[in-house]
Amino acid sequence: MMFGNFVIKTKSDLVNVINEYGFIPFFENSISGFSIEEHISPDCWWHSDTGQWSAWEWKGPVIKETGCAYGKFFEKKACYISPEWFPDFANYRRDGYDFDARYDDGLAPYRDKQLYDLVETNAPIISKQLKRIGNYKKGGNKGFDTIITRLQAQCYVTISDFVYMKDKFGNPYGWGVAEYSTPEVFMGDGFKDKVYSCSPEESYEKLLEHFCKLFPNEDIKHIKKIIK
Repeated sequence: MMFGNFVIKTKSDLVNVINEYGFIPFFENSISGFSIEEHISPDCWWHSDTGQWSAWEWKGPVIKETGCAYGKFFEKKACYISPEWFPDFANYRRDGYDFDARYDDGLAPYRDKQLYDLVETNAPIISKQLKRIGNYKKGGNKGFDTIITRLQAQCYVTISDFVYMKDKFGNPYGWGVAEYSTPEVFMGDGFKDKVYSCSPEESYEKLLEHFCKLFPNEDIKHIKKIIK
C-alpha cells in the first residue's frame, strides 16, 4: 500500500485518506509528499478573498467523524492518526508506560504531571479553560505550550475537537480553540484494550513495516526518524 497520488478536495476525501493510510500530517515535513498541505486542492487550503481555510475548518468534524487521534505527533507538527494505528503508535511512544508509571519511575517531570492530571481530570477541556485552572499566565505557571506539545508527542494527550467561541448573539467567530483530552477518555475501550496488548518493540516493528510500505523509496533513516 504505497502512499498514493491523490488530491484532497473535500472533507470526505480527507477522511478516506486517514482511513486508508492511517497517518497524514497536516503540514509539509521531512518526508516529501507526506502531508495534507502537499495533497490538498489549492481552493481548499486558503481563501485569500474570504480569509477562510477549509482544511482548518474540517479538523473538528474529521476528528469526531473518524474517532482518530489528532495532535503534534511528528516533528512537533500536527497529524491525524487513525483509531486502527494509534494504539501501536502510543504504545511505542509511551514505551509501554501509562503516565503514572512513567512519573513514578522518574521519567516525567512534575510539571508534566501537573498538566497531565489537569487534562485527565477535566477532559475534554478547551485550552483557555485549561490554562485558567492551571494558572498558566504571567506570574503563574510557565511552559504550557512546551509541556502540552511533549504530552502529545508521548501520546498521553490528544486534541479531541476544535471549539469556536461565540459572540453575544450566539454566532461563532475566530479560529477554533483546541479541546484537549486523553486517548483513554476520547477513544475509550477501543484504545484502552489495545494500547498495551504487545511490547513497545513489537509495536515499533509494525509501524516500521507499515511506513516502509507507504514509502518504499524513502531512506529508511528518514522513516525511523519521523516515527521516533
